[in-house]
Parts: sequence; C-alpha cells; structure tokens
Amino acid sequence: MDISVENVDVLIIGAGPSGSVAASYLHNNGIKVKVVEKKSFPRFVIGESLLPRCMDHFEEVGLLNCLKKRNYEVKAGARFLRGDVVCNFDFSKKHTKGWDWTWQVPRADFDKTLTDELISRGVNISFEEEVVAVDFNKDGSSETKTKNKSGEFSLVHAKYIIDSSGYGRVLPRLLNLDKASELLGQSSIFTHVKDVNRPEGWEGTRITFDVIDLRTWLWVIPFSNGETSVGYVGSNAFLQSFEGASSEKLRAMLQLSNYYKDRFNDVEFRFEPIEISGYSKSVKQLYGNGYVLTGNSAEFLDPVFSSGVTFATESGLLAAKLITKSLDKESVDWEKEYSDYMKRGVAVFSTYVKEWYTGNLQKLFFHRPENPEIKKQICSVLAGYVWDTTNPFVKNHHRLVKAVAHVIDMGK
Repeated sequence: MDISVENVDVLIIGAGPSGSVAASYLHNNGIKVKVVEKKSFPRFVIGESLLPRCMDHFEEVGLLNCLKKRNYEVKAGARFLRGDVVCNFDFSKKHTKGWDWTWQVPRADFDKTLTDELISRGVNISFEEEVVAVDFNKDGSSETKTKNKSGEFSLVHAKYIIDSSGYGRVLPRLLNLDKASELLGQSSIFTHVKDVNRPEGWEGTRITFDVIDLRTWLWVIPFSNGETSVGYVGSNAFLQSFEGASSEKLRAMLQLSNYYKDRFNDVEFRFEPIEISGYSKSVKQLYGNGYVLTGNSAEFLDPVFSSGVTFATESGLLAAKLITKSLDKESVDWEKEYSDYMKRGVAVFSTYVKEWYTGNLQKLFFHRPENPEIKKQICSVLAGYVWDTTNPFVKNHHRLVKAVAHVIDMGK
C-alpha cells in the first residue's frame, strides 16, 4: 500500500484558535507549515467567551479583520451575581493597559472563520485527518502517521510539532504526558438556547455568571445571532443529583436561578445538553525534543474566568515565535522562554480558580462597599493580563486574595 509522504518545517495538530494563531505567524514568516485537524469544520466546541488579551494575538498575526467582519457580540466586561448582590467588571477600568473589549462567539463559526482565512492565504490545512502515531528522532525531527476519513494513511516529516489538539490531547496521550489536575473535580452541563425572551439592550447581551452556591454557578453568554450559551458548573455530586436525560437535568437546574429562570423557562434547546465530568487537565511537561504543547493540550483549568482561548492563543503564538527563532539557528531556552512563562500565567489563574471555590475570591467580588483600586487590579486579571507584574494581584496572587479576604472577615 502506497503512503503519501510530505515534508514540512512545522506540523500543527489541531486547527482551533491556538493552532490557527500559530499557523498564521509561521506562514507570515515564510515557514512551511501543515495543519491536521481530526474534525470537519464547522464543529461545536465549548469555550465561547474570550478575554481582551487574546485580541493582541489576533491583531499581531493578521487575523483580527476577518473576525471583525463577523459582527460577534461585543464583550466589554463581565457580571457576577450572588443573590441580590451584583459585581460588574468593566474592562475599560483595569490596572493594565490593553484591549478594553473582546467578543462572545459561537465557536463553530469563530473557528471556521479563522481557518477559512488561513486557507485563503495558502496555509495547508487537512480536515478529517487523525494522528495515529508519532516517532521522534534524536535531533527532534519526527514522522507523524495520519489517517484520513477514507482510511488512507499519510506520513508527515517535520522539524517541529505543535500540539494544539485541545481536548483531543494527542501528544499527551501518545507520549504519556497527562497528570492529574490539582483543581477540584467539577462537572458541567451546557447547551445553546433560542433566546426568545432576551431583553433589549445591555441587559440582554451581557455575559453573566450567576452564583448559586460556593461551588455551583450558571453561565449565560449571549451571541449576536440570537442564541445564548447556557451552562451549569458544579461538583460531580451536584450534577449526579439530578435525574433523567441531560435536557431534563438542565431544565431543572435553570429553575435554581432566580434571576434567569423566567427568561429560560421552556426555551428551545438547540442541541441535547452536553455533560463533561472532571474537565480540569494538566501535563508533566509543556515541551520536549521536537514538540511543544499549547492550549488545552497543555492545561485546562476551569471555565469560571473564561481563560481557555486566551491561554490557547498566548501559548500558540509564543510557541510559533520560539520555533521561528530555532529554525533561524537562534538559541532558544524552552524552559525559561516557554515553560516558565506559561506556568506563571497558569499559576495566577489557578490561584483565582482555587480561591473562587474556597470562597475567598467571592468575598472580594461581593463585599460592599467595593474598593475601586482592588477592583481595577482584579479586572486586569479577568481581562487576561496575568503576566503584568506591576499588578499586585498578579505579582502576589498566591497570598493577596487570601489576605484581603481575611481583612474582610475581620471587619464583619
């Protein structure tokens, strides 16, 4: 049986935002790149709320204009509710300079927009092509065996591999790189609804997180196409306490939200709600000889602060830049320039996720009166600027959230 063989500088596994940003940068710099994607596009994937930080990445690699043409719902901040207390974050009022807005996007359309733009520029993207095996040579080059939808095999010789396969986690699975996450065992259930009861104006389009209890919350992410993403996050035991099909479970959960139960009562679900258990993931290492992990292939934390796409584009762009340096025969310290850098950002968001579920961060969000300076600094974190060490809530994240929560408790 004949197997087609292709030689490239960089093979990218996965065509989501991480892979698209990496491919765009490499292509712009004259590097021969091939992208293989297991699914056909458009395809559904969760992760629909972006952060302003990722706008820097799309702009840098020339993908911003094609996205602007789609007229996605603008996200200028985020709202958190707990009972009668409302905490609004406005991205224009943050500590760190940077983008003041981003988008709420139906990912099927968003991801296809990115890949359509890349294909129009001549980037080689193969859809419905699955990686089945990878062999690395001593110099870091590799031979990757793929299989297309017709069952035909191909071989790709590459100097580097970027794994942007997201939840597919191709290299972590093939190279035994997965490790248990330190975060709580949470689960989620979600769908899109036909938002027929959506209020006019700001109220109808604002992304909102409605806190039911310490570990349970509802997300509401309106899109410009009239649909809205709704989903619950809670402990594994919480989701298991509801009986019936997933649609019956989610309808019962929506009744727990005093704020939203009327808006979403008996609305049409656009697809049967999807359930995911134990979604937090981690890996033993972020890179190796000839490969680098980006996006959800490397680490997935928790959806509460919408960090997924931002980590994907941050890591995808950085990986592409460092590979470009290496191909130009420049020295690259992967531990310092990639692993340490990405881990610093992950550590900040990990602290915020952990302290959200301990209740400490919720104390800061919902304490009244608000402290404007603290709120500006936290807002920068929520906007994705988690590498700005001029921000005390970045530099001292590991102790400052706890310390301020303690002060609040002492004042009660």
